[in-house]
Amino acid sequence: MSFNINLLKEISKKFSGDIHGEINIESVSIDSRKQVKNGLFIPIVGDRFDGHDFLQGAIESGAIAVLWDESRPIPKDLNGDFPIFFVEDTLKALQYLASIYLQKVKPKVIGVTGSNGKTSTKDLLESVLKKNFITHKTQGNYNNHIGLPLTILAMPNNCEVAILEMGMNHFGEISFLSKLAKPDIAIITNIGESHIEQLGSREGIAKAKLEIMDGLKDDGILVIDGDEPLLKVTDKLNVLKCGYNEHNDFKITSIEQTADGTNFSLNDNSHFSLRLLGKHNVKNATFALAVGKYLGLSEHRIQVGLDNCTLTGMRMEKKAGLYGSTIINDAYNSSPTSMRAAIETIKHLKGFSRRILVLGDMYELGEDEKQLHETVADVITEPITHLLTIGEKGKWISEALLKSNQYKIEIKSYKTKEEAKSDLINLLNDGSVVLLKASRGMKLETLSADLFM
Repeated sequence: MSFNINLLKEISKKFSGDIHGEINIESVSIDSRKQVKNGLFIPIVGDRFDGHDFLQGAIESGAIAVLWDESRPIPKDLNGDFPIFFVEDTLKALQYLASIYLQKVKPKVIGVTGSNGKTSTKDLLESVLKKNFITHKTQGNYNNHIGLPLTILAMPNNCEVAILEMGMNHFGEISFLSKLAKPDIAIITNIGESHIEQLGSREGIAKAKLEIMDGLKDDGILVIDGDEPLLKVTDKLNVLKCGYNEHNDFKITSIEQTADGTNFSLNDNSHFSLRLLGKHNVKNATFALAVGKYLGLSEHRIQVGLDNCTLTGMRMEKKAGLYGSTIINDAYNSSPTSMRAAIETIKHLKGFSRRILVLGDMYELGEDEKQLHETVADVITEPITHLLTIGEKGKWISEALLKSNQYKIEIKSYKTKEEAKSDLINLLNDGSVVLLKASRGMKLETLSADLFM
């Protein structure tokens, strides 16, 4: 990414400061440790840090200009010719700069939110679109009020489609991000239980996710999980519904799942294959299909994109394990909805005599967290053979299953991952498939490292 001089002129119009000679800003950074080329350093002030204290480190890492809080003194040892732009608030300046750059580049903007599946949907969108458009997507978890403007500012200046993930913890956050990004296409993947502790109910979560409409362009489209009754939208919007129920515009009519992926069909008699596991990923793929068709892509071009999809790590990630076993690492994060979906996937895989669930604590579920953990036991049925739970909250799942274990599933609970390791390894053979699933804080992937060949 390389900013043209017009953008620097916009900075000069908005913020006071002097440029001694011509400079060419090629990147924006808030991290003084990150090596950059011709970088603009924007020091962010947090609860425990102040980026202004690290200007010299940023310069050593490649910064050639800085946005500076006008209320803070300039470092005495700073070169007098170093370009400084004075601002009232560096975070707001970062967000303003992102909005200006977005106006300059003018890509089609696709905003993606949802309780589960937004990162997988983002990856699928990029795979479907990148063969036909110059695309740019959110990297990692850069999906909040700091990460989203940084994502925008990392776009190449010839970007045609920007795929922007939008996360949140509280009301108003998605609204802000949507108004900043002004999406042409907005996607809500689903409504789960993530952040129910802050938002009070699934109805509250739905309300927060629907804030993505706040910045949607007047002629924009909204793509939603059509199976979710809480996603109620006005008839005035152009809405595309995706899912399994009859009323969906993109209705999934059949699924054939193998250990290596999924074949599926839609109500227009189109057929696709996906090198991913799970009905939930088929629905995520359908969001990408809907967008691809809206943007004029043929079914063949969409399939080529699906063939080349690689999801961000630890999302139903399949690997060869010890003794010929198969490990499905879905340990990036979890909610009851996504955990149940992952379990259903394991149940429908063919060719395994042992189906082993390793499930851990789920966080931010509020006062109903025990009951929400217990709901997971409802889907732990044949052909699941083993359940291993880790953590005090995970134990609620095993306790619930013990009350109604009509399928004679072997159940064990452990306080820590280390306690579970040897028992799990003893269960592995060439007929074993293992699912690893828990909230991010459990870091269940550290257990998976001991299971691979």
